[in-house]
Amino acid sequence: MGEVGEKRYALLMCGEDSEYLVKMHGGCYGIFGRVLAEEGEKWDLYKVVQGHFPEHHHLSLYDGFVITGSCYDAHANDPWILDLLQLVNKLDSMHKKILGICFGHQIVGRALGGKVGRSPKGWDIGVKAINMSSSLPLSFSSLNLPSKISIYKCHRDEILELPPKAEVIAWSEMCGVEMFSYGDHIFGIQGHPEFTHDILLHFIDRIITRNLVQEAFALDAKEKAALVEPDKEILKRLCVNFLKGRL
Repeated sequence: MGEVGEKRYALLMCGEDSEYLVKMHGGCYGIFGRVLAEEGEKWDLYKVVQGHFPEHHHLSLYDGFVITGSCYDAHANDPWILDLLQLVNKLDSMHKKILGICFGHQIVGRALGGKVGRSPKGWDIGVKAINMSSSLPLSFSSLNLPSKISIYKCHRDEILELPPKAEVIAWSEMCGVEMFSYGDHIFGIQGHPEFTHDILLHFIDRIITRNLVQEAFALDAKEKAALVEPDKEILKRLCVNFLKGRL
């Protein structure tokens, strides 16, 4: 499984790569690798959306797990989603680091006992400012985060009720749980720290093509997104420091 002392991480891919994302960004593996991977680490990709999961006897060999976004509903009961919920509970019992992004954030929330569903406020798309909690857990407060952070958003589902013992890390006018932590080993982010402007536009085009959003609304979101820059470096530092146990 790798060299002795080598840090190992598993990327649990919950969506489908497009030809464009593979060609321009190296697909899901390349997109997340550019933000999270560091020299001397081993990253393994598991396409859980296709039923490809890590073997249970290999779980202990990983230092952390990242659960990606998806066009699927985190509140659905597809077989692979139910398997993923079971895996999250297993990793929680092992006290493994889990970073959930968008769909992954919602899946983790659901697995731990929270409620996930459609946002009553509809789609949230673009570069949006979220508010950091004024009472962050001690580990997160060590990062000296600003009171507001801008992040790429593209979702219509959200965590409606937090799991017991979970803490809200960030919130916004559109979404009450933008970030949450659970113990010192689980962290969820509703937005997309791994996105670039190009990737956001690609996903907006995807949901327009699939008739999931009104085209006029989506095109307006595209125009507005071009006017604001997300806090990429702050988000990268937040994710990397959490996942690598540096908080």
